[in-house]
Amino acid sequence: MKQRIHAFLFAALAVVALTGALARPASADALSDIKARGVLNVGVKADVLAFGFLNPKTNQYEGYEIDIAHELAKRLLGDPNKIKFTTVTAKTRSGLLDSGEIDMVIATFTITEQRKLVLDFSPPYFTDGIALLVQKNSGIKGLADLNNKTIGVAKGADTATRLTNKAAELGNVLLNFSAFETYGEIAAALQAGRVQAFSTDGSILKYYEQQDPSTVILPDRYSNEDYGVATKKGNDSLRDWVTAQINQLRSSETLKRWQQRWAIFNENQFK
Repeated sequence: MKQRIHAFLFAALAVVALTGALARPASADALSDIKARGVLNVGVKADVLAFGFLNPKTNQYEGYEIDIAHELAKRLLGDPNKIKFTTVTAKTRSGLLDSGEIDMVIATFTITEQRKLVLDFSPPYFTDGIALLVQKNSGIKGLADLNNKTIGVAKGADTATRLTNKAAELGNVLLNFSAFETYGEIAAALQAGRVQAFSTDGSILKYYEQQDPSTVILPDRYSNEDYGVATKKGNDSLRDWVTAQINQLRSSETLKRWQQRWAIFNENQFK
């Protein structure tokens, strides 16, 4: 019995040690650490057209959020190309920040009160909303038409919660959800009829609508999604520096010009 207890305690200590090794503590001066390293590590999306997109023709990331990342690298390290991009998803982005593998996430990451408990965010650099992508011939015109139907959502996102809250306001609308690892998997499920709608932010759905002419993004938006640059909780120097840069880019209308260049500009967010 004593041997079993010792074995159990050893295993438990091993798990604690591994967890501690993976989750690096916040740095007292993350800015100095990045400067010493000489490279800014940024988590971005690879499949969101005009925001964070890995162009298969050039094998280069491009989009509005990529422009922001390059500008931050330029301001911090003197060279916009002193940057390493890591593709993230809604499920992986928080864990990669916590482990210290990336310094920040610029990846259509919505600022919420719940997320602010565990991560730090810059002021918003874009405002979007949750939308629905459906088959054109489905007859679905809005959320009410999805009563007792299944909506595909991304794992790690809060889309299902927000849509459920909206459905409650409509009354007598029961929604079912199926969660997927990637947006591509949701699009495939929609095409195969395994889900009747694909829901996430409208900016993300734009790419999938263009890829499949049989689909359409419905006009209604079911939330206001403020995107911010996320950093690890406790990296205060990095958080404060990023906040100052986003505020300056906004006040100088640089963000507005970049949004116009990528055809994603929405005047309402600058009012």
